[in-house]
Amino acid sequence: MPQRELRSLTLQFPSSPRGARLARRHAVRWMGERGHPPASDVSCAVALVVGELAANAVQHGRIPGREFGLLLALDRAAGVLRVEVADAASAKRLPTAAPASSPDGESGRGLLLVDVMAERWGSTPRSPVGKTVWAELRLEI
Repeated sequence: MPQRELRSLTLQFPSSPRGARLARRHAVRWMGERGHPPASDVSCAVALVVGELAANAVQHGRIPGREFGLLLALDRAAGVLRVEVADAASAKRLPTAAPASSPDGESGRGLLLVDVMAERWGSTPRSPVGKTVWAELRLEI
């Protein structure tokens, strides 16, 4: 049986808009180092998903003094990249589906974009506190 090539990256970022931008940039750089240049469809999809999940962690899951975490796990054999963004807020309801968004609204489309770009996504509670929102993307976009 061939051995699976699993690669991962785990980083922590300040729970701020700057932290969300840094998470997206690190993800794009990491994907580039794995053969998916920044302008590729895969890298653009990863940038969008990481950016949206990180922005949601900052906006909806921020606890003062706590960071959010980013995990990227690449499974080349399965052709899947798993993105996980974890925050410290557990009091809010876990997202289970992309919310309906008003066409004229200025926000509320982030999880709709994640829903379109990801093969599947969801959320899980973290122990002792917080939640992780994850998405799995196919490498052949």
